[in-house]
Amino acid sequence: MTAVEAGVLLVATPALNDPNFTDTVILVLDADDSGTLGVVLNRPSGLAVADVLDAWQDVVTGPEVLFQGGPVMTEGALAVALLTSAADSPVGFREVTGQLGLIDLETPVELLGDSLDSLRIFAGYAGWGAGQLDGEIETGSWYVVPATADDVFREDPSDLWRDVLRRQPGDLAWHSTRPSDPELN
Repeated sequence: MTAVEAGVLLVATPALNDPNFTDTVILVLDADDSGTLGVVLNRPSGLAVADVLDAWQDVVTGPEVLFQGGPVMTEGALAVALLTSAADSPVGFREVTGQLGLIDLETPVELLGDSLDSLRIFAGYAGWGAGQLDGEIETGSWYVVPATADDVFREDPSDLWRDVLRRQPGDLAWHSTRPSDPELN
């Protein structure tokens, strides 16, 4: 099993009944002894970035909407960015893993120049206290798997849950074929 650390994905299992997380894929942004923080990658909202954070509307990767990052602090926003391969860390960038990191939304957009390959903005986040996520993993609520940049910035995230599971080795890939409602099968 993949260890929970910044840059991995948490994929909700069918055993997870919390409607906040049903069929979600979460990018872990921070994990340490005090807890874990991440954002839901596959819940775009209907709210345009231009309606809330006008300065960022031309910088975000499509679709140009806010994503529902999770049930915590939904009035706040986190911006996840992928740097271009040649870029040095710009002002306001905090590395999560490799070229992937967080951008401080207080940073003037003009200071970023051509350093960003992709950017997505999330309203709220998912968070777990010390030991809480470990307990949920032990009870079978989450699969922990490696992430790719394509997972974070894909244009249409509607099949992300299935696609992430499908590429996993062994029996885990079989879970991607489960029907949405097993009672109908």
